[in-house]
Amino acid sequence: METSYTKLDEISEQRYSQLVKKVQSSPWRQCYHIQPVTGLLNDPNGLAWYNGFYHLFYQWFPLGPIHGIKYWYHLRSKDLIHWEDFGVALAPDRDFDSHGVYSGSSIEKDGLLYLFYTGNQRDEDWIRHSSQCLATMNKDGKIVKEAAPLIPGPPLGITEHFRDPKVWKGRNGYFMIAGAQKQTQLGTALIYQSSDLLRWDYRGELDVPWKTKAFMWECPDYFELGDNGILMLSPQGVETEESVNTNIYESGCLIGKPLNEETLVFDSDQYQRLDYGFDFYAPQTFLDPSGRRILFGWMGLPEIQYPTDRYGWAHCMTIPRELTIKGGRIRQNPVKELELLRKESICETIVLEDAGYKDPGFYGRQYEMKVQILNQNAGMFEINLRQNKQEQTTIRYFSKDRTVCIDRSISGEVFAEDYGLLRKARLERELEEIHIFSDESSLEVFVNQGEVCFSLRIFPRETGVETEFIAKEGWVKAVIQKWDLKV
Repeated sequence: METSYTKLDEISEQRYSQLVKKVQSSPWRQCYHIQPVTGLLNDPNGLAWYNGFYHLFYQWFPLGPIHGIKYWYHLRSKDLIHWEDFGVALAPDRDFDSHGVYSGSSIEKDGLLYLFYTGNQRDEDWIRHSSQCLATMNKDGKIVKEAAPLIPGPPLGITEHFRDPKVWKGRNGYFMIAGAQKQTQLGTALIYQSSDLLRWDYRGELDVPWKTKAFMWECPDYFELGDNGILMLSPQGVETEESVNTNIYESGCLIGKPLNEETLVFDSDQYQRLDYGFDFYAPQTFLDPSGRRILFGWMGLPEIQYPTDRYGWAHCMTIPRELTIKGGRIRQNPVKELELLRKESICETIVLEDAGYKDPGFYGRQYEMKVQILNQNAGMFEINLRQNKQEQTTIRYFSKDRTVCIDRSISGEVFAEDYGLLRKARLERELEEIHIFSDESSLEVFVNQGEVCFSLRIFPRETGVETEFIAKEGWVKAVIQKWDLKV
């Protein structure tokens, strides 16, 4: 296998064709999620609506399921569902990005889409040098890199961990927020300001009262939603109340008043987890033409081996989600355009009392399902998904403490056992709705109109298609609707 620093143009077409065939032989290729042709996909980058299309770039290492030398891969869409493949957008072909084109963002100005990214370079002593760089894309799709980095290195007191620039237009010019690590080994976010997107002045660290021992703040994303300012980030090393059943890294947000552009104060200390599932990291958001704030996340995690690795690929994107705020919390819900995937459907009203229920109409692998609770007094309500004789993934609701649990202990091929096989979240009110998106090797679950979300990969050894609904210690009345999904 090529080393992690072998570049795409250093292998033959025949070798790459062999990689493609190996990936295509995988039993777990997705139907309607964005996934790599070969190799490893991770962070969503450069999300934008530009020139009549949605644009999504993602981190890509083409030659295997490892975090090797990174490229930006480019897709575009009219509807967020059907994507055109434009291949490599940014390659590690300059001295300042020779060891990877790392994550970043985009913004439109004067008819061009400005693509900001981190250039990763290692010297002869293998010391990392990070810089913030720029390329521009015109309406014909031609991309041109600037000859030198805009910000050649981190400011005093910051380590080489300085990356992931997110740019937005504020009330007083353009602003950039970048993730960083202090020399004290604590994470932080840095703020830069510009009048033209080309010349950037360092303003200082973001002033946030949130106290954390996280050692790196990755993929920061600042935006405003309604009257709120929101700082979204992926803090590595954030404290957790649980020593088990928690991810190696997670993503969350802080909600407060809008950023004070003069003082750089963002007055919020209430950190909220964005996704309670097993596989969610490095989300990024953008505004669409109708003013929706849309999120994509990486449905995977660093430093974890996945069963698809042996087929030469790893990871996918989440489905696109629209963000709203209700009750002081972010709500995430599937974008309406996903209804374009709907094919055959079935709808039933069921009443269960200390019993289970199956109907082949609710079986499948690629589907959307809504379970609306009309009334219930059961101690527990359970849905078993992608079930066969040996395997299933289970959603359990315990009414006593309004807790939703996801159990993938027998979902199929087991992985990441060190981080537990159960995830749970407590609801603010009684269970009202469970909205499920199932694909060949993933589940995304939205509870109570996006109050709580769970994203997870599953890798059944057999073709599990059955669905079972169970009420225990009482009764449940629910309306269940399911649509088969197909691109």
